[in-house]
Amino acid sequence: MSPNDGSIELAYELEEKPPALKSFFLGLQHVSAMFVPTIAVAIIVSGAIGLGAADTTYLIQMVLIFSGLATLVQVFPIGPVGARLPIVMGSSFAFVGAAIAIGGQYGLDAVFGAIVVASLVEVVIAWQFSRVKRFFPPLVTGLIVMIIGLYLIPVGIDYAAGGAEAPDYGALYHLGLAMLVLGITVGMNLFMKGAWRVLSILVGIAVGYLAAIAIGIVDFTPVAETNWFALPVPGRFGFAFEPVAILTFTALFITAAIESIGDMSGITAAEGRNPKEREIRGGLFVDGFGSSLGGIFGAFPLTTFSQNVGIINFTGVMSRYVVGIGGGILLVLGFIPKISAIVATIPDSVLGGAVLIMFGMVMASGLRLIFLNEQMNRRNMVIIAVSIGLGLGVEVRPEALGALPGSAEIFFGNAVIMTAFSAVLLNTFVSRPDDEFESGLEEPVTGDDPSPHDPAAMQEDD
Repeated sequence: MSPNDGSIELAYELEEKPPALKSFFLGLQHVSAMFVPTIAVAIIVSGAIGLGAADTTYLIQMVLIFSGLATLVQVFPIGPVGARLPIVMGSSFAFVGAAIAIGGQYGLDAVFGAIVVASLVEVVIAWQFSRVKRFFPPLVTGLIVMIIGLYLIPVGIDYAAGGAEAPDYGALYHLGLAMLVLGITVGMNLFMKGAWRVLSILVGIAVGYLAAIAIGIVDFTPVAETNWFALPVPGRFGFAFEPVAILTFTALFITAAIESIGDMSGITAAEGRNPKEREIRGGLFVDGFGSSLGGIFGAFPLTTFSQNVGIINFTGVMSRYVVGIGGGILLVLGFIPKISAIVATIPDSVLGGAVLIMFGMVMASGLRLIFLNEQMNRRNMVIIAVSIGLGLGVEVRPEALGALPGSAEIFFGNAVIMTAFSAVLLNTFVSRPDDEFESGLEEPVTGDDPSPHDPAAMQEDD
């Protein structure tokens, strides 16, 4: 890659294999970044609908097992299923509200019945992606990546303050731990080289964790109460197929597909390119089939994890083999609850220092995706302004849509949906000014770079 093609300096490229020990720690770094958020889905839903400790533990294990399996298939595809990209899979917070509402009204069997059926909409989108890809040029996918990073930043702040529901939210020791992790992570990334730089996030979390133990805010009680081994049981919670539940989850899976396209774009932007059609198709196949299969055993919906996109762009490690090791670690943790319980003791504030920079890097990779392929002319600047303005606006002020019907409020109140809807609509119906370039802005891309005037700028298969 040339220095001006929009790519970043990669320590390890897609097909490179770092040394075994370094690969293990790099994979562990990915797991440490997504572990607590992905198991939190099971914990929150279980608590809201009144499940016991045994059922909650089982749900956590299923999330880990199927996150690991789905990650491995993304990295090492089975036929057309899998993107062959360093994609980390996990349970998304986007499904929490619906799972609680449906679980409380109809029961957990209706939740898993809806997951098994509704997740297949992502398979349909993947199958027909050649028909819809023209609606997702770099301008649109870049905006989706940007809004994913932007709307997650408040989540990172909540983590840094000790967790959104913590009774000691905002305590100085939480903020101090977060700043310690952030300072170590950024300092090592900017001023050190080699293994120390690429492992900066893991080292920052490790130092923060030791500091948290030293000041006495880590509780190891759950570790002693957790079993050593667990096996998946199909249909443990049963299945019921309620139309309302299926329609609700279908809308959410469409949103998840849009986010996944954005995350894949954020990953390949590190190489200075857009995702190929087969990569997006394979990635969405895993989203759909993985969620459906996981639902049979009691796992909540799976989707790509944005903070791990941030790790790739922050460390410059794009090796899919590293992420494959991370998937294997998740799989092991799923079968051995005792180990995963230890990882779960990491305080939110320690993770907050790391995820803040990750979410910021997701946003930055979206910016790079746009600047790589698009010109900052008047048309594109208006599309960016409207799409980000509306998406971020409904995220931070959801009460503004309170007068809409319930389903419409949920749909248009989602930052990713609103940004994607606005960007697709404007990009489709506002023609590109072939010869219009604003004074002082960039000139048209020339040579082998993708044309900013090609409405179907999404790369084709090699």
